[in-house]
Amino acid sequence: MAEIGVHARGLPGLPEDHAKIPVWNAENWFYEDFAIGDKIRSIRRTIAEGESMQFNSLVMDHHPYVSDERFAVEEGVFGRRLVAGAFVFSLGLGLAATNCLNSFSYGYDRLRFIKPVFIGDTIYTIRENLAKEVHSEKMGKLRVSYSVYKGEGELVLYAEHLLTALYRDPAAFAEAAQERGRARMAEKAARG
Repeated sequence: MAEIGVHARGLPGLPEDHAKIPVWNAENWFYEDFAIGDKIRSIRRTIAEGESMQFNSLVMDHHPYVSDERFAVEEGVFGRRLVAGAFVFSLGLGLAATNCLNSFSYGYDRLRFIKPVFIGDTIYTIRENLAKEVHSEKMGKLRVSYSVYKGEGELVLYAEHLLTALYRDPAAFAEAAQERGRARMAEKAARG
């Protein structure tokens, strides 16, 4: 497992002795440091009424299921208000996100809202490294899952995050990256 929270990385304008101190949750991992099967678990977090409504207002999501208590109780399928799925997604990923200074978001796949989340529910996330592949001459591509749970381990959300990460040693991946580039060009030519 790659070490978390132990990497020092200086920033312009910091005194030298401050730059040597590890930065909390700012990892210095490279593609080579991501091991398939590694998992981390987040702390738990209870979702409050105020932050749920603030999120709804920020993104203009005023669907009755998330913002109208009377509708949700009297006419809704669940008998109470939901937390917006986009908020659960944001919180869930944020709970287990590492601020790796050498990786970049590439997109998301397989996002599923499996069970409802309600105001007052407590969630936590398990993140797992699923796959790695050569992507370019400078970066590899990673697939990482985020499984968000509530209560005593009830799965409520699943998503896969695609990201790229810089190689520590780009020369070690040069041949594979060139082959991947040739294969992509051949695919494009075949499609016309």
